[in-house]
Amino acid sequence: MEWNKLTAIDQLEEINKNSFDTPVMIFKHSTRCSISSSAINRVERNWNNEQDDAKVKPYYLDLIAHRDVSNEIARKWNIEHQSPQVLVIKNGECIYTETHMGINYDEIVNIK
Repeated sequence: MEWNKLTAIDQLEEINKNSFDTPVMIFKHSTRCSISSSAINRVERNWNNEQDDAKVKPYYLDLIAHRDVSNEIARKWNIEHQSPQVLVIKNGECIYTETHMGINYDEIVNIK
């Protein structure tokens, strides 16, 4: 799985714009949390580059290093900050959000 690194607030406008073509997944990962490591591992283990990259564009946010970006995500899409957390943005709207052990690969790649 090849993640697009999310490191700056100005990338959120690009994500918003791109979500009108392909849904965008943002994975907010805490590098200090074992639950977060387990959740990201489950997504990466199941990801099929050939199929899934066409369905959802994946972004990775190290929220320890970039908490300002995480805070702006919460504000921009009106969601409560959690860690770990997955959001799927489609047509400029957050249509899916899940946290902790609720993060589910099948739900992410089968977003309608």
